[in-house]
Amino acid sequence: MSTPIRASSILPGRREDIELHTADGLTLVGELARPLDREPAATLVCLHPLPTHGGMMDSHVFRKAAWRLPALAGLAVLRFNTRGTSSVRGTSEGAFDGAVGEKFDVAAAIEYAEFHELPNIWLVGWSFGTDLALKYGCDPAVAGAILLSPPLRYSAPEDLAVWAETDKPLTALVPEFDDYLRPEEARERFAAVPRAEVVGVDGAKHLWVGDAEKVLDEIVRRVAPGVPLPLPTTWDGPMETGDASAYADRTVAAFADTPVPGPAQRRAE
Repeated sequence: MSTPIRASSILPGRREDIELHTADGLTLVGELARPLDREPAATLVCLHPLPTHGGMMDSHVFRKAAWRLPALAGLAVLRFNTRGTSSVRGTSEGAFDGAVGEKFDVAAAIEYAEFHELPNIWLVGWSFGTDLALKYGCDPAVAGAILLSPPLRYSAPEDLAVWAETDKPLTALVPEFDDYLRPEEARERFAAVPRAEVVGVDGAKHLWVGDAEKVLDEIVRRVAPGVPLPLPTTWDGPMETGDASAYADRTVAAFADTPVPGPAQRRAE
């Protein structure tokens, strides 16, 4: 009998706690989720939102990716806390460094995926994580990048120029009512990168509350194009339930600016 896939649903997969070791001597905590019964078709390395505003490896889109995509799409999902960031998994050493020292964190994650022979590595950045992907993610081992709600706050035109010189695909998923960068402006800013694709998502906001399924579909569309979409919303096999309440006060991942007016945020999932 099919069971609905809910925010707290954990589908089958091989999950292990991991540690990343940075070139400047820090240990970062994370998790690697892989398919239970097959080798992964591709790998997502997740770069989370701003930790000073609640961002972490368990921010809801990434948590759902790790809990669902190994089973639904055959993907490996690597999540970790950047320096000084805490979650239920633990706290990474170091302190938030405003997208400077975090270059070592990104490098450590890519290196881990390479060393463990994880295939077809894609970066998936969200908010602050998109700046990290743009600044430090154009690595020979990386196949491409997907940016969720890119504010282009810490990254600069020269970072886009680096991506413009490669043939790596770069996709920006931009909410219609984003607080910091909306689709029309995003298309203008990313025009500097010939292979950049900007996808406006109707009705969505910066935090993707209520729209995680759309995001996961768009990620899978690009990294595993053979997987039928939309992804299933029910599951016929065994399923566990995670404690989503542990993250109830950690869903905010925005900047402390005056937001652009838009519709009221939907309730958290």
